Amino acid sequence: MREEIIRKIEERKVIAIVRGIYDEPCVNLARALCAGGVELLEVTFDQQSAAERERTVATIRKLIAELGDRMAFGAGTVTTVQMVIQAKEAGAQFIVSPNTDEAVIRATVAAGMVSIPGALTPTEIKFAHDCGGDFIKVFPACNMGVSYFKNIHAPLSQVRLLAVGGVGEKDANDYLDAGASGLGVAGCLFKKDWVNAGEWQRITEATRAFTHAIHLD
Repeated sequence: MREEIIRKIEERKVIAIVRGIYDEPCVNLARALCAGGVELLEVTFDQQSAAERERTVATIRKLIAELGDRMAFGAGTVTTVQMVIQAKEAGAQFIVSPNTDEAVIRATVAAGMVSIPGALTPTEIKFAHDCGGDFIKVFPACNMGVSYFKNIHAPLSQVRLLAVGGVGEKDANDYLDAGASGLGVAGCLFKKDWVNAGEWQRITEATRAFTHAIHLD
C-alpha cells in the first residue's frame, strides 16, 4: 500500500489541503476535487481542540468509506505519535507534518503509511529523509521561491520534495521543473466561501484548470 501511494503522489502530483472543513461538506468537496482531476486529499488536524481533532478522524473515515476507491486520503498537521495512531485507525494512507519529528516519521512508516514531514534547510531536509520520510514538504515554498528548489534539488536529488505554501497555477510548473515531485495546494483549487455556498461545480472547474495547467488531464 505504501508503494502504491508513493506512486500515486509521483504520478498525480497534487495533494489538496483541506483545513477546517469536515463531515459531509468535506465529502462533497472531495467529490468536486476528484471530478477536476485531484486524487489525493489531506485533512488537517486542528492543534487547538481535541474535539476538532476527533472531527478530523471521523471525516477521514467517512471520506474513505465513500470515495476510497477513487482517491487517497491522509492526515495533515500531524505533530505527535498519538495523532499518527488516530489517523491510522481512521484509515489514513499518508501523514503530513509541518515539522521534522523523528518519532512521528518512524511511527508513520511502521504503521505502513507514507511519511511527508516538513523541513526547510538542507540539513533538515536530509535529516527528515534519513529518518524515513518518503517525501519532504518544503514549506513555505512561496517564501523561498523556485530558485531555492533548484539549489536544493541539485545536491539532494535523491530526496523527493513537495512544494507547499502559496503555490498557484502560474508557478506550479516552475516548481515541478525545478525538482519538486509534487505540490500541496488549497487556495488555487477552492475557497472556503465556495464550500459554504455549495459551489461544487465552480470548485471542479478551478481544479480542472489547475490540473490542466500542469498537464494532468
